[in-house]
Amino acid sequence: MSKSANQKLKLLRLYQILLQQSDEEHPIPIAQLISELARWDISAERKSIYADLEALAELGVDVQSRKGRSAGWFIGERDFELAELKLLVDAVQSSRFITHRKSDSLIRKLERLASVHQARQLQRQVYVDRRVKSMNESIYYIVDTIHSAIAQNRAITFRYFDYDTAKRRVFRHDGKQYEVSPLGLIWNNENYYLVAYSAENEQLRHYRVDKMADLEITDRPRQGQPERFDVADYAQKHFGMYSGAEVTMTLRFENRMANIVLDRFGQDVMLIPDGAEHFTLTLPLVMSPQFFGWLFGLGDGVQLMGPPAAVEAYQDQLKAVAALY
Repeated sequence: MSKSANQKLKLLRLYQILLQQSDEEHPIPIAQLISELARWDISAERKSIYADLEALAELGVDVQSRKGRSAGWFIGERDFELAELKLLVDAVQSSRFITHRKSDSLIRKLERLASVHQARQLQRQVYVDRRVKSMNESIYYIVDTIHSAIAQNRAITFRYFDYDTAKRRVFRHDGKQYEVSPLGLIWNNENYYLVAYSAENEQLRHYRVDKMADLEITDRPRQGQPERFDVADYAQKHFGMYSGAEVTMTLRFENRMANIVLDRFGQDVMLIPDGAEHFTLTLPLVMSPQFFGWLFGLGDGVQLMGPPAAVEAYQDQLKAVAALY
């Protein structure tokens, strides 16, 4: 590239230098900016640099200067603050559904949103007890394809698998293609789930996204869509995304367990006082082993009051557990 052609990139290179090498703690003096531009075969004078910095400011770049002993220029406000980037890096590292390789790739991209000096602070290691990472590298593209299918109002096909003891994929139903109408995605218990309508079974089903393979969008429109399907409401009813019979249950808790209840069911649920030391909660839930396990884990602080079928099923679970000891 000729020198004159390089000069055309002067403003862009200046912005790039400031973005990558400067921050509030590391301002760059004008002399250094001139030197950095020279490395790209771009000539500059102090007066022209000041004019370029003003041009960047007019374009909306937060170019700031510092006077005194560490005088220089730097990019102030960025799209993401350093604290926000640290939070995102921690979330990526600790997320179960993101593979190790993809975690490293995403973190390197996040580092490019900070200066080289700040990027060193993003090279963090977050310890999460017994964290297991997904083995399905294609999960990101599957999620994107599902969103596209919903936007296009199209059904999808895929194959569904489990892992055997040798960590090999074993496809269910001899590898047959599932065809469903996608309704939404749920991130539950650190896994992605697809909620979809199955015309074959004439009911809503959910599938672990990291166990889906060969997913394709069909040219057939979605079927069986509930008029007011609420993904969040569906997720709240299904403990651990296990299926079962949906019933309206009433639970009685000790007052000390209010935080546990609000953490699980959200701030919008209605807690009804029941005496001086208890409250009740009534809401639709799905009877499943996961739900009964959650109740059992809360101990004597909670009581399932109804309906009779749920109470009977829970008592059977308790008897089965007691028989093991």
